[in-house]
Amino acid sequence: MTLPLPLALATQNADKAREIVEVFVGVTGTPLGAYCVDTAGYLLDAPDHLAGAIAALPILATPPDVEETGTTLEANARIKAKAIADALGTLAISDDTGLEVDALNGAPGVYSARFAGAQATYADNVAKLLRALEGTAPPLRTARFSTVAMACWPDGREVAVRGTVEGVITATARGGNGFGYDPVFAPVEGDGRTFAEMSPAEKHGLSHRGRAFRALAGQLNKER
Repeated sequence: MTLPLPLALATQNADKAREIVEVFVGVTGTPLGAYCVDTAGYLLDAPDHLAGAIAALPILATPPDVEETGTTLEANARIKAKAIADALGTLAISDDTGLEVDALNGAPGVYSARFAGAQATYADNVAKLLRALEGTAPPLRTARFSTVAMACWPDGREVAVRGTVEGVITATARGGNGFGYDPVFAPVEGDGRTFAEMSPAEKHGLSHRGRAFRALAGQLNKER
């Protein structure tokens, strides 16, 4: 399987970018180089082609408008990917991810990244989630992670896929790997460990983002 390169990752979250690159490398079996484009995310290409792809980038007079104003994961993913595709004139991919907790009627959902406020840290969001679930019995702490991965081309074409994983919210944070809500999310298909207790490869094999971007890679391979 191969990817149409170069392509831009429409995210400034280094943790998310690293995971996406790892998933793509795992799917294609070939290395990828990543270059941080100020205000626009990351440019990906084969390592020996990356310098040329960087040199071909346009100079951005103003930062792309990627404010996540959508009310669905797909809408936010489209906002980000389309803005970067238009700004850089290249294929751009993005994702939006939400944690849906059944005992909280699906919250935080599309607001997962800013559950504890616009400037919330990972720890802030996890702490607020655990407070909200205090006293909730383990069988009722069911949840799911969903990721919508979107690809947009400058000519207006787009492809969107979804990856989902069911799990439970643990009583306390466990593990030092991963990011976001990983320390409190234990996938039901796993062995009881949270995502933060798994190696990157173990997490990618089960995770919402791994599933979404493996599926997206398959779609992009068909579009080449």
